[in-house]
Amino acid sequence: MKLIIATIKPFKLEEVREALTEAGVRGMMVTEIKGFGSQSGHTEIYRGAEYAVNFVPKIKLEIVVPATMADQIVETITKTAKTGKIGDGKIFVLDVEQALRVRTGETNEEAL
Repeated sequence: MKLIIATIKPFKLEEVREALTEAGVRGMMVTEIKGFGSQSGHTEIYRGAEYAVNFVPKIKLEIVVPATMADQIVETITKTAKTGKIGDGKIFVLDVEQALRVRTGETNEEAL
């Protein structure tokens, strides 16, 4: 099994969720986060005063899938979340040693 962690722009969340559902993802965890990468924040003007926004709002997706699906899911996220502009996000893929569904006791891929 693989854990896919993706950061995307907030306005892309629904589009990415729909694409992942069509690709066979049965569940995911979504967290609102703030961070910065190459774009290093930006400046905004509020009530006539300019101020720096050092952390940019992002959405973090955490998805556990069978290892055989990982490449397809990464490709789906990449195609759907891409705007071609700085700050589109990052994707990380990690190994998952064990999964357990608390309610039924199912383990590993059956727990997904």
